[in-house]
Amino acid sequence: MAAKIARAFDVTVDYLIGEGKHASYDKETIKRIEEIEAIDPNTKTILFNIIDTYLRDYKARKAYKL
Repeated sequence: MAAKIARAFDVTVDYLIGEGKHASYDKETIKRIEEIEAIDPNTKTILFNIIDTYLRDYKARKAYKL
């Protein structure tokens, strides 16, 4: 029953019940992760390099704001 409800709302069961590793992710984040999984490997590598650059910059800015 929980799986049916989750499908109706287009979310995971974990998200629905508020538990699990990805329960705090909003629907848009989950949708993007699912879409990324469908991308061809070369494009996915390029996308991850871009994301890694932004994450590295964010972490550097955060580290210097001690």
